[in-house]
Amino acid sequence: MILHLDMDAFFASVEQMDNPDLRGKPVIIGGRTRGVVATASYEARSYGIHSAMPMATARRLCPHGEFVRARGARYSEISRAIFVALNDFSPLVEAASIDEAYLDVSGSLGLYGSFQNLAECLAGCVARASGGLTCSIGIAPVKFLAKICSEVRKPGGVFILEAGAVADFLGALPIERLPGVGKRMAASLHGIGIRTTRELRELSRDFLVERYGKWGGVLHDRGNGIDPRPVHVNLPAKSESVESTFPVDIIDREQLCKALLAHSEKLGSRLRRKGLEGRTITLKIKYADFSQITRSHTISFHTHSTSVIYANARALLLVEPLRGPVRLVGVGVSGFDRKGCPLLLPGLQKETASEQIDKAVDLICARYGRGAIQRGAAFSRN
Repeated sequence: MILHLDMDAFFASVEQMDNPDLRGKPVIIGGRTRGVVATASYEARSYGIHSAMPMATARRLCPHGEFVRARGARYSEISRAIFVALNDFSPLVEAASIDEAYLDVSGSLGLYGSFQNLAECLAGCVARASGGLTCSIGIAPVKFLAKICSEVRKPGGVFILEAGAVADFLGALPIERLPGVGKRMAASLHGIGIRTTRELRELSRDFLVERYGKWGGVLHDRGNGIDPRPVHVNLPAKSESVESTFPVDIIDREQLCKALLAHSEKLGSRLRRKGLEGRTITLKIKYADFSQITRSHTISFHTHSTSVIYANARALLLVEPLRGPVRLVGVGVSGFDRKGCPLLLPGLQKETASEQIDKAVDLICARYGRGAIQRGAAFSRN
């Protein structure tokens, strides 16, 4: 049996916990005027506000809402405390995101007597570790079903799906409830008369694969309650990225380059802290009309150097013909070396000047906070 834990409106709940004046009010986390909603409190969701909604739309739907900037460091601090607590319940814990986790609890039943008791004990432990936050829990034989089950009694509830009840549970499930079935996939399935998982099960695997490729096979398996994925402990990251939405749209390349430098600094520091080095640098651009493009370049060596990341991202930007004002720019690194960063052995290897600068900047920021030191290129020439 696999348990899926999902913190309830995590970012908004943290803000309401830290600031009692926000309790009971519609809280929307995100940029002041631009960007998208990161999350919203349940009070805000009653107005139709949801994650990834443009902030401008959220303001129209709930003009009296409390719009709060995200505090990543605070959310990460509480998330770490939660995951420490989860490790007391199973040695197999997989972080799905900052506020979601899977636990393999197959061997825990004997300790708690029932999965209901296990879930209640876990929820209480999470509340104590987080300072009083609630979570929703689903327990099922496989991963995707556990995730669906954690949504059944949100917020703060528990839903347990025994193996013998899987077929009936899936049969009545709207196709949109299957993880991975978005609006386009749902519309396509509706077009061939498929609206429930029971109807999906009537289609052959060959038909779904021919129509949807590899995803068709996954869809067939999920329609039949099959999910072979185990709970992975410390699943390595596939990519890391930093991006931001500008207060006003930008067309000037020099300003875009300065934003890329700031992103590269933050991204490089994160990679060095996690011991990751990658070969593929990716530039992301979102235009004022919300269309977006990505451009990537793979270098011949693994790196976490701020200057290398920036140089490659900047080169991608300079050759890209901008077709209009830019709303968002971002930079990412992937293609990690899973062996980790090489150790510097005295007398055998020497740090480059760039590596020495990165190390000095990391130390200063760790002591005095990010922004305590910046590279000269980030400033205007005026």
